[in-house]
Amino acid sequence: MLTVPGLCWLCRMPLMLSHWGICSVCEKAITPPRGCCPQCGLSASSLFLPCGRCLRRPPPWQALVAVCPYIPPVSRLVHQFKFSRRSQLAQPLARLLLLAILRARRTRALPPVEMIVSVPLWSRRHWRRGFNQSDLLCRPLARWLKCDYNPAALRRTRPTATQHQLSARLRKQNLKQAFQLEFPVAGRHIAIVDDVVTTGTTVAELSRLLLRSGVASVQVWCLCRTL
Repeated sequence: MLTVPGLCWLCRMPLMLSHWGICSVCEKAITPPRGCCPQCGLSASSLFLPCGRCLRRPPPWQALVAVCPYIPPVSRLVHQFKFSRRSQLAQPLARLLLLAILRARRTRALPPVEMIVSVPLWSRRHWRRGFNQSDLLCRPLARWLKCDYNPAALRRTRPTATQHQLSARLRKQNLKQAFQLEFPVAGRHIAIVDDVVTTGTTVAELSRLLLRSGVASVQVWCLCRTL
């Protein structure tokens, strides 16, 4: 029996491998971050050395990998993924992130990690959305990269206001002591997986929690970095 081929989420053309979700032509058109600091992911003069901001006040993580800045077409896919309950976008988006990670390993000598962790949602928000987008990205990534993943490793201990509605100062207050570690991580090299990193407040709070718990290093992997 003939089957209907999957369509690219961007150009709507048939895919040879439907589970990829995005065709090779559209994939090549997605512009990776250019002229960005390898540590904070913001605009910088070198792709290989920390920027002046990181030299003066380094973030609590060691490296950041992003698929692209928060611009179309990926920003549209992320919005559909999170707010239109398009959970089927998880694997295509995770594949884009995988390609960005592999590219960073080739060009930046990014070291591999032993474990990845997702950014936890408060239970009520998780229930309303129906899924945790970070968790859905982690599942295929852990399988492809052959690293550990425990979806319950981090827990959100209290409800918090939506971060994008707050100023940078209020974001820090909003997330103070909002997370708890539920899994031993001492001595391990870990990556935090998120969909969008804006000010970096959430991943910074999680990085500090992991470092206090004795992890060897922390990387941040995201679909989009707001520049």
